[in-house]
Amino acid sequence: MKIVITGVTRGLGRALAEWYIAHGHTVAGCGRSGQLIFDLRFAHPEPHGFDPVDVAMPNKVALWAEKVLGTLGPPDLLINNAGLMNDPAPLWKVPAEQFARVVGVNLVGVANVIRAFVPAMVERGTGTIVNLSSGWGRSVAPNVAPYCGTKWAIEGLTKALAEELPAGMAAVPLDPGIIDTEMLRQCWAGDAAGYPTADKWAETAAPFLLGLGAEDNGKSLRVPEQ
Repeated sequence: MKIVITGVTRGLGRALAEWYIAHGHTVAGCGRSGQLIFDLRFAHPEPHGFDPVDVAMPNKVALWAEKVLGTLGPPDLLINNAGLMNDPAPLWKVPAEQFARVVGVNLVGVANVIRAFVPAMVERGTGTIVNLSSGWGRSVAPNVAPYCGTKWAIEGLTKALAEELPAGMAAVPLDPGIIDTEMLRQCWAGDAAGYPTADKWAETAAPFLLGLGAEDNGKSLRVPEQ
């Protein structure tokens, strides 16, 4: 399969990329860290491809997609994984700039990537789009209102997109479950260590995503427990 993943330099995105490459799939990914992108390029040369891209910037996303589509063609699986967490605080104490950045990556960034890649997938008539949601996209918690707001939006955006796709395609909002990542440690500190690592999670999540298809279109799904 040809797989596109955003936020590929760390956490869930990196774990998925490593699993897919190890199992014979071709991966194109992006992330904001130039050094980590360089490391991925060194570890995984062509046909894989990795580029420094901020998904909140539509022009940068469009250029990246043009490059990927020109090289690999439309992806079979598009995973919108890139995301940010606000520093935990009551909503009225979250700085406007930080709020805008969370929305820019978690929501606007997803729309930018869809705008850049999905037309080619629609033209071909096949493919699955997975937008990473969260348990906090279906419930809420104090001090993470900006993050909750974006993930609730991802649920609605993805379900609406699902109704716009032609038969044979799928858009799925996916709750990955609770994983020990930098983002979780930002909220829960040492308590995050009680959950599976991203690499362990990917052993279940990566094949689960490969199995998604038209019959899952518009369903709010969750990665099975480890």
